[in-house]
Amino acid sequence: MADSMSLLGLEDELTCSICLCLFENPVSLICGHSFCANCLEATWKDRISSLSCPHCRMVFPSKPELKKNTVLSAVLDAYRIKAGVSEPVEEHFEVKKKDPDAIKCDNCMEAKAVKTCLTCMASYCEDHVRPHRENAVFRAHQLCDPLADLMDRLCSDHGKLMEFFCNQHQRCICTTCLQDMHKGCEFITADERRFKQKTDLTDKLNILEVKTDKNQQVVIQMKEQQIKLKDLAATRKRILETEYRQIREMIDRDEKEAMLAIDKEQEKGQNKLVSLIKKFNENVEKMSRTKSEINILLDQSQSLAFLKASVDLPSVVNFEPHNPRLSVESKEVIAYHSSAVALKEWITKLMEQPLENRISVLKPEFEKAVLGTGLGFQVRNQFQVIPSEIPALLPNPRDMWMQKAPIAWYDPSARLRSPSPNQGPKPKASGSKQKNSSNNAKDQKDNKERKDQKPNKSRNRSKGANPVFSKSMENLLDISTKIVNIPDINPTATSPAVLNFVKRSDLLKYGTILNFDVRTAHKRISLSENNTKASVSDDPAHYSDIPLRFSVCSQVLCTKGFSQGRHYWEIKMSSNNFCGLGLAYGRIDRKGPSSRLGRNADSWCVEWFNVKLSAWHNSIETVLQNPNPSRVGVLLDCDEGSATFYTVQDRAYPFHTFVFPFTEAVYPAFWIFSNGSSVSLSKLSN
Repeated sequence: MADSMSLLGLEDELTCSICLCLFENPVSLICGHSFCANCLEATWKDRISSLSCPHCRMVFPSKPELKKNTVLSAVLDAYRIKAGVSEPVEEHFEVKKKDPDAIKCDNCMEAKAVKTCLTCMASYCEDHVRPHRENAVFRAHQLCDPLADLMDRLCSDHGKLMEFFCNQHQRCICTTCLQDMHKGCEFITADERRFKQKTDLTDKLNILEVKTDKNQQVVIQMKEQQIKLKDLAATRKRILETEYRQIREMIDRDEKEAMLAIDKEQEKGQNKLVSLIKKFNENVEKMSRTKSEINILLDQSQSLAFLKASVDLPSVVNFEPHNPRLSVESKEVIAYHSSAVALKEWITKLMEQPLENRISVLKPEFEKAVLGTGLGFQVRNQFQVIPSEIPALLPNPRDMWMQKAPIAWYDPSARLRSPSPNQGPKPKASGSKQKNSSNNAKDQKDNKERKDQKPNKSRNRSKGANPVFSKSMENLLDISTKIVNIPDINPTATSPAVLNFVKRSDLLKYGTILNFDVRTAHKRISLSENNTKASVSDDPAHYSDIPLRFSVCSQVLCTKGFSQGRHYWEIKMSSNNFCGLGLAYGRIDRKGPSSRLGRNADSWCVEWFNVKLSAWHNSIETVLQNPNPSRVGVLLDCDEGSATFYTVQDRAYPFHTFVFPFTEAVYPAFWIFSNGSSVSLSKLSN
């Protein structure tokens, strides 16, 4: 306490005579007086010469070099702690900011210091440090390299050198602190702490250097990756550009060939017409000469020569002139057109698919399920192919026709034998093996009979008896017309293509009883035979006007609709001319022009218009080969989403299949136009 009171009594001695405040960064002149560094600099600021001490007026010939009073600074620090006075916010005196290499000797204040004594707490030049090296009295003093922060090493509480480091409080302490406030704390020497801190920082520096090198290497690798990525993108672009260019070139080449085929057909027709015109003109000339002879004889009717005359008519009189029906619709042109429509529809469907799903549409393993001799069309059961995928898996139809390549046609019997998608695999009974083996033996026998039926090679292919059994997609794109068109279909002829038939008994298992719905019948349609026969007449029937009735097109629906399971029915037609058979949702339009079957998205139909047979859906027409049937069977498979039309005789021959997803129940639908024509729902029997 006495020490504290004596220290507090030194306030007057620690006050600057210029600012009358405690010294801040005290400096001493050679006269021995001390002042604040900033105060002294401010006093001498405006003076150029005759600088003097503000206290004793001692004149200095030149501006003296100001040296910090280290002893006074230490006393000031101790006083501030005891008096509770805060330290100055910022030190402006340049001595403290001096570089360690510019530390001056505290004894002579001029020479550069070479050593600092931690015992004396002063720095010495080479001359003044000699006593510490030579005199045994200073042997215990600790010398080190010059320190610029010598005053910072003094304890602010006790003014002693802080020789230790408290691990618990993480601060430097002096011997007095160790005995007082930090008694019982773990401590180490300042050198040990310095060595430990240096080691720790060195390790961290090494880690940072390693991590920096790794980051720099990764940056280099990423820059290399940028270059590679750019090169890969350019390469991929070139590859894709080549692929797309080749696709465009193939399409352009195919388009040119199609145009050339049309030109050839046009030229062929023109040549035929020119030849016929020439022949008919020759006939006219022959008949004109005969007419002249007859007229001459008639003028000489009173002569004896007239009585003896005889005129024979030219042979051309027996030839009945007719204008031939010519068109460019050859099988090759139709194949081009159908394949183009199919390709467009398929590409449209493909582009509507998400990008990640397109590869499943294009994967090549579907080919083995669609193409190849002896392989039935079992794609739906094996690979779950959507209908829009099928055309891409088929070969070029024009090439198949021109090269007479064998074609693996759609096998409806495979579909008939396959279970419904919502049915699991049926367990095999013990007796099923025997039944299957007998069926296999029967199938082998049928195959052998089919092999024995060799086609007549000399027969004209354009007039051959090869039926075309087709399969269309959702939008009535008929695969048969995409593959090949063969005219003059005769289902009864013996031919390898005719072997694709279904036993009628297999279809009759799904037979259903139907009746026409009088509520939907157009007024031109007359129903009879318990609403199983529909006829067309110009005399309108006296039906009431209700919303369900067709008012524009002469159409009628059946009373029963189907949304699940398999169902089969047969229709007998009085003439397959200007009539249509199909299916329709119950929501189909009844009043507008779009109520025509196949001219909207709610109906599907096969339609005979004069001698042309077409498949219609959503106003898209696909021309089919006309088998000229008198009885047509329809197998509706709601679970598989398909409707197959058959020419029914002793066996059933499929000629078209619609594939579409069901969103609601569909009703059998009919369109009849020709006066006197009729369609009848057959009573099914084995």
